[in-house]
Amino acid sequence: MGSSSRNLYAGIGEGQSTSKPPLFDGTNYSYWKERMRIYIRSTNFQLWLVIKNGEEIPMKKVGETTVPKTENEFDAEDIKKIENYAKAINMLYCAVNPDDYRKISCCTTAKEMWDKLEVTYEGTDQVREAKIDFLTQEYEMFRMKEGEKIDDMFDRFSKIINDLHALKKTYTNKDLVRKIVRSLTPEWRSKADAIYESIGVSNVTIDGLRGNLKTYESTILTPSLENKRKRG
Repeated sequence: MGSSSRNLYAGIGEGQSTSKPPLFDGTNYSYWKERMRIYIRSTNFQLWLVIKNGEEIPMKKVGETTVPKTENEFDAEDIKKIENYAKAINMLYCAVNPDDYRKISCCTTAKEMWDKLEVTYEGTDQVREAKIDFLTQEYEMFRMKEGEKIDDMFDRFSKIINDLHALKKTYTNKDLVRKIVRSLTPEWRSKADAIYESIGVSNVTIDGLRGNLKTYESTILTPSLENKRKRG
């Protein structure tokens, strides 16, 4: 496994298990957060709604006033809700390391626990905005390096895009394709022009573009550059 793959999976314990929540070890929070979100939604969507929206205390009407029910007054629907609240809390406890367990153990709801982890590892709204500004600048300044392989360039680009996505900043496929094509170094200019003329940025996915460029790299560009070097 390459270094980029090792970095990607850092922070994830039960990475290959579909029956256990992904274990967060305190690193690579954005990746764990997305994995955990998908895991919870696929396991029990009601639990995700509890984490996202918070708990609702079972209430009853007493005259003109609404007051919380006692446990003895819970009906079957109330009990199901309370069970889901406990399951959501338990799922988060099972997914964090001892240090983070201590950080969230003072929380009384699953939503408070989730929000606490977000603030701890992503910062406040102000900090997140600063991160978005920094990453957006990296995106706008992104360029292919001289002699860089397509896979290496896409790995760098994907890191920026994924980090922005984790902060809820996204770009359309058309924007991403256009950005990559415009970022290519001069030896790719003829290929970039061909993409604009024959395919168009609206008619190719970012993955399709990667495959297209890799094919050109291996069959035309690399052999051409090697021949030039041999001729001196």
